[in-house]
Amino acid sequence: MKTLKYFFYTFLFISTTAFAQNEIKPERKPGHTNENKFKQLYDEFATPNMFRTGSGAPGPEYYQQQADYKMNIEIDDVNARLYGDETITYTNNSPDVLTYLWVQLDQNMRAKDSKTPLINSSDISPANFPSTAAKTYLRERFDGGFNIEHVKDVNGKDLKHAINRTMMRVELPKPMKTGDQFSFKIKWWYNINDHVNQRGRSGYEYFSEDDNRAYVIAQFYPRMAVYNDVEGWQNSQFWGRDEFALPFGNFDVNITVPADHILDGTGVLTNREEVFSKEMMKRYKKAKKSYDEPVMIVTQEEAEKAEKSKSKKTKTWKLSAKMVRDFGFATSRKFILDMMAVKIGDKDVMAVSLYPKEGNPLWEEWSTKAVASTLKSYSRMTFNYPYHKAISVHAKNQGMEYPMICWNYGRPDKDGNYSDRVKYGMISVIIHEVGHNFFPMIVNSDERQWTWMDEGLNTFVQYVAEQDFGEWYPSALSPGQDKYPSRRGPAKNIVRYMGGDQDYIAPIMTKGLNTYQFGSNAYSKPATGLNILRETIMGRELFDYSFREYANRWMFKHPTPEDFFRTMEDASAVDLDWFWRGWFYTTDYTDIGIKEVKKYAVTNNPNTKGKQIAERYNIDPNALVYFVGEGEEGFDDAIKNSVAMEDMPTVKEYIMDNFTPEQQKNMKKSPKYFYQVTFDKPGGLVMPLIVEYEYKDGSKEKITYPAQIWRFNDKEVRRAIASDKEIVSITVDPDLETADIDTSNNAWPREVKESDFDKFKNKIKN
Repeated sequence: MKTLKYFFYTFLFISTTAFAQNEIKPERKPGHTNENKFKQLYDEFATPNMFRTGSGAPGPEYYQQQADYKMNIEIDDVNARLYGDETITYTNNSPDVLTYLWVQLDQNMRAKDSKTPLINSSDISPANFPSTAAKTYLRERFDGGFNIEHVKDVNGKDLKHAINRTMMRVELPKPMKTGDQFSFKIKWWYNINDHVNQRGRSGYEYFSEDDNRAYVIAQFYPRMAVYNDVEGWQNSQFWGRDEFALPFGNFDVNITVPADHILDGTGVLTNREEVFSKEMMKRYKKAKKSYDEPVMIVTQEEAEKAEKSKSKKTKTWKLSAKMVRDFGFATSRKFILDMMAVKIGDKDVMAVSLYPKEGNPLWEEWSTKAVASTLKSYSRMTFNYPYHKAISVHAKNQGMEYPMICWNYGRPDKDGNYSDRVKYGMISVIIHEVGHNFFPMIVNSDERQWTWMDEGLNTFVQYVAEQDFGEWYPSALSPGQDKYPSRRGPAKNIVRYMGGDQDYIAPIMTKGLNTYQFGSNAYSKPATGLNILRETIMGRELFDYSFREYANRWMFKHPTPEDFFRTMEDASAVDLDWFWRGWFYTTDYTDIGIKEVKKYAVTNNPNTKGKQIAERYNIDPNALVYFVGEGEEGFDDAIKNSVAMEDMPTVKEYIMDNFTPEQQKNMKKSPKYFYQVTFDKPGGLVMPLIVEYEYKDGSKEKITYPAQIWRFNDKEVRRAIASDKEIVSITVDPDLETADIDTSNNAWPREVKESDFDKFKNKIKN
């Protein structure tokens, strides 16, 4: 093969030099800026500074604010209303002087005068179900906004404030300098929404059979907005889709509910012995030593008994959380409670599930195991889970996340039967929502601006965790399945979206509120892109190291997209600007195919061009290697009379002159078959060129040409193939690794498929 390469390079040098000296002048075109798809992302990226470095790591002057909360919350179960008062202590760690603070009032999205219902186009359908028509045109709008009773300083003096829909500006009595703290009090209440019928990330489900509610409560308190070096105040309004940007802080929360309720939420339950019965405490201690099977803390029998009566007394549950960005809780007398310990690093974490009887038998079997499995998988891919528990709460039609707690859908029918779709849907949503503890609850990205930074990254790790779950719990798989049937992750699953109508596709780097096909844009596409990076472009070892580096650099901090992109390159030594640009900043799609395969034969008959080159450079024409292509004059004769290159007299002398005897001894046998393969790229997206060559003897060889093969020609490239075996077929992307939207051009020879019309026509004819 060294001989072959030598003469290829010799021939290429002579040919290109001859062209350069040709007097034919190419047509001149106007100049242009650098439009190469491998251009570095300097124009798109923010300039590195003392807060965020060019490596993607926090800079020496990086800072973040802190917001600490002390709260008293009460649930009025009769009227479905929440009352609260809080003291917020805000610390200014920024180098800036602040004259006001911004507080988020997310419940105002449900206020009677909310603008949220007015931002979407609507029309009248020719036919409606009566319930739909009534809901759309007849029902009075639910009033679920915050009722702010007061905003005061710690001395009880009213603070000047202004409410702009879902944001409240609180005027400071005096400017806050670096290092200053300011404490203030807010008192409020609001009507809790029915999240089943009125939708929403938080609320209650009403069970008419036993006249009870199950509450999943979040966004329930006025929350501090983020102030940072990127946005200043992130005070973008909450329209209902873009989620949340929140600072870290410490929480002490007292929650008063009916005495027969079972409750859990963010943080350590500090008065467990007061709110747990002696039997529950006994079971809890057993659960702390159980690593294989959940232990029932409240059984289904006990929960069903509690459903039948309603206590008029109350009980206060006290929760304390350190270094969290938010708080959520769930409470109901209907709840079954189970727990299991899971070993993470050198400590035990409690995997917990809360669910009504309507979730069984599915939830009792799989919820807590899914929580435990998720913590292990995500800890392997990022960092050891730092909190002491993770809770999965069953709530109809829900899928939402908060620190240490999340709500998840997946309900059997009334007889307890469920399909594979329900089972896998439940397990997947638990993995996804528990996984959000890592992104964005700890790696605290700005969800209000960049939905993909939490949903996309989390969906990617969810795919890894789902595959782990199928391996660790094979009994969860249906007969005939050898791995977990993940919906998102594999490249082939995104093809339909990538090849869709460009009028309804937005780049990933778009504010979540303004994206078309939100699920595909913010969840599927970024997750698939990272899976392609891991499996096809970087390889698992490089990718996993870099991904962990990003997670560890930015745990308990506020990263931006550039911080992620830069860290992945910094930790891997892989230039990925071409990938970020194509996959994240554009709506380009992959379509790579085989345009032409041309066979060549070696001949010792000098052609006219060869003689001219030999004369120009004073070279013996017999010292050159001549190739004649399929369809060209002399090809058939060359095939019949083909000679090996080492059998050409003068060529053999070149071999003897340029290679040592040892090199000649180790040289491979000269190839007999030569091909020039032209690959084209109708799609705009740059991807590695993955090609499988199949030989006549049945063997196959897969070669991955790096994406940089397209750097000089974004439309088509050629590869010269020399082989001692005849190639019978060539396939591009044989394992569907690149989300190629059109595989009809991926094979040579072309597969001729009979159309449905031809089948019908031939059937009639015969």
